[in-house]
Amino acid sequence: MARVTLLFAVLLIALGLLGFLGTGSVHPTALIPTWFGLALGIGGLLAISPSESRRKLFVHVNVTIGLLGFLGSGIKALIGYRHATAASLQPDWVAIGAQLTMSGLMLIYVLLCVRSFINARLSGKV
Repeated sequence: MARVTLLFAVLLIALGLLGFLGTGSVHPTALIPTWFGLALGIGGLLAISPSESRRKLFVHVNVTIGLLGFLGSGIKALIGYRHATAASLQPDWVAIGAQLTMSGLMLIYVLLCVRSFINARLSGKV
């Protein structure tokens, strides 16, 4: 799971940087996926350990970060769209798209982690 975590970290960092540069480097909140990616990357590196207890700890920390990222970005996208349409404004599709992309990446990551946890439990590794 550590390598998968590092892959998702790179994807989130790229998403944040592309969002920030794509909006003219004006909105620093576009870098939020980058910070989640850095957190996952650090956790992924720490999960590469011969110690099983340390590996388990950091994989659980990472899936928690993933779940928070999924919920936060998904809710923020829905709220942003709702506020824009309620005020008869054009939604910021770049921001909503980036938030939904982050939410989708985090959902896939969390589901992969849950599948890994279930497989580990069934194989008797836990």
